[in-house]
Amino acid sequence: MTPPAPRRGRIPGRLPHARRPGGAPDAPSPGRSIRPLAGVLAATAVSLTGTRVSAVALPWFVLVTTGSAAQTGLVAFCEMTPYILVKMFTGPLVDRVGPRIVSWTTDTLSAAAAALIPLLHALDLLSFWLLLGLVAVIGAARGPGDLAKEIMVPEAAEHSGVSLQRATGLSGVTERLASTVGPAAGGALVALLGPMAGLVVNAVCFALGSLVIVLVLPRGTGLAVPSGNAPADGGAGEPAGYWRRFGEGFAFLRGEPLLLTIIVTVGVTNLLDAGFMAVLVPVWAEGSGGGPAAIGLTSSAAGIAAVCGSLVAAALAHRLRRRPVFFAGFLLAGAPRFVVLACGAPLWVVLVVFAVGGFGGGFLNPILGAVSFERVPRALLGRVRALGDSLAWAGIPLGGLLAGLAVTSAGLVPVLLAGGAVYFLTTNLAALRPEWREMDRRRGAGAPHEVPEDPAVRS
Repeated sequence: MTPPAPRRGRIPGRLPHARRPGGAPDAPSPGRSIRPLAGVLAATAVSLTGTRVSAVALPWFVLVTTGSAAQTGLVAFCEMTPYILVKMFTGPLVDRVGPRIVSWTTDTLSAAAAALIPLLHALDLLSFWLLLGLVAVIGAARGPGDLAKEIMVPEAAEHSGVSLQRATGLSGVTERLASTVGPAAGGALVALLGPMAGLVVNAVCFALGSLVIVLVLPRGTGLAVPSGNAPADGGAGEPAGYWRRFGEGFAFLRGEPLLLTIIVTVGVTNLLDAGFMAVLVPVWAEGSGGGPAAIGLTSSAAGIAAVCGSLVAAALAHRLRRRPVFFAGFLLAGAPRFVVLACGAPLWVVLVVFAVGGFGGGFLNPILGAVSFERVPRALLGRVRALGDSLAWAGIPLGGLLAGLAVTSAGLVPVLLAGGAVYFLTTNLAALRPEWREMDRRRGAGAPHEVPEDPAVRS
């Protein structure tokens, strides 16, 4: 059943804030500190850096030890499937207990599971099936941990007196910086010390991310307070049950055509990107003789340019029309990467194409983050982000698996050309949808809609 249209109103239990049109607090008080936002961004940076190091080290370890592109894809599948499923269903939990607790506990669990991989390998006890199990644990813990850090951004921005547009831009810079440093460090570590060194760094980074949250964001901060405990009907009484809260997020998402269109478009491109990074680039690097250093160089070229793109987005986002910038970014960041690898171009040409694509891609996440934070009520943020991210990432586990099977049966070049063609068609056809016009109609951060109730869902 289609939920009723959201109505304007104050979220129960939250004091109103005067806001400028861009979502910033009307006037930051002199006592405000940048510490909350800096802490969230620092924790995000170190945990993502470790993940990006592992994204180079782990596929390379599997590829050189098994010689199988299909098994390399299977490892990516076993990490991302639990990531998506657990993330999808932990949105109500994050809203209930608060993102701070979820963030540091899941990072600690990820650190322990990641540390077991090099330890068991050193003891000659690491079978392929045990590796898959540990990777699945890491993925299951990463899902809610990443979600918790995402939804702390608007609250941290508010506590720090930073506008939402700038905060999402800085979050995009942080992500892109991690995507630059991580692959570069991963490629260097694998080339010099072997893939297990990269996995050790991954475990250390998860542990540091947990420590940053505990020390920089103590329990007394507003970020430690759950935002989703209010009853669904906005009245007094006990908080709604788990399935009722889950249904509220789903009902809200169904009533937002723009968010649904974004999810479908990003879902297809995520599937293609996952296969590209997890399988196609490592196979290209091995076949071209570039090895793990080439993987690190290409990722770093894209990452450095993406940092620049994200910095421009952070500085100029409030002046730019989102829709043309968004699809121009996709045009640069998508199909050209596939085509340049298929053409067998020299490494310097590959690096230029990846850098141009990275610059365009640097504008995407800040725009998507701002649109999401503006349109979703703060009390529903964990649930809606969890559902939206999980649906958009649903194809990622299949990306590496399908790419590995396709390369095994058809070869690398045909798969690269086909992937580039699908990427180009998806983003250009999606741009014709009328829902995208809503992207440039900006709202205040965490627009205070009333929580929609889905009559089919009861606690």
